[in-house]
Amino acid sequence: MEEKTEKKANQIAIIDEESIKDMVHEIRGQKVMLDFDLARIYGYETRAFNQQVLRNAERFPPEFRFKLSKEEASNVLRSHFVILEKTNGRGQHFKYLPYAFTEQGVYMQKGIE
Repeated sequence: MEEKTEKKANQIAIIDEESIKDMVHEIRGQKVMLDFDLARIYGYETRAFNQQVLRNAERFPPEFRFKLSKEEASNVLRSHFVILEKTNGRGQHFKYLPYAFTEQGVYMQKGIE
């Protein structure tokens, strides 16, 4: 798989295949990626990323994107809090519940800029 790069504050980080695999979670019986991980891949802040998604809401019906429950978010963040704390400061706590994007929702990300 081709490596993706991320540019933030004059830093370029390599996101390798293994890191991307770690960003895939099984929630509600579906493989999904979370908004903050997708934002990281695309080089956005999570807030800006979700604003872009909202501006293009017609491309993301409920079967492509859903908000996690508090319990689901806690489970995901608990199992990955060390990684999250290092990469974007989310740690074990969150202000807003994250969105989960199904495989189709991830594909729809392309071209929403």
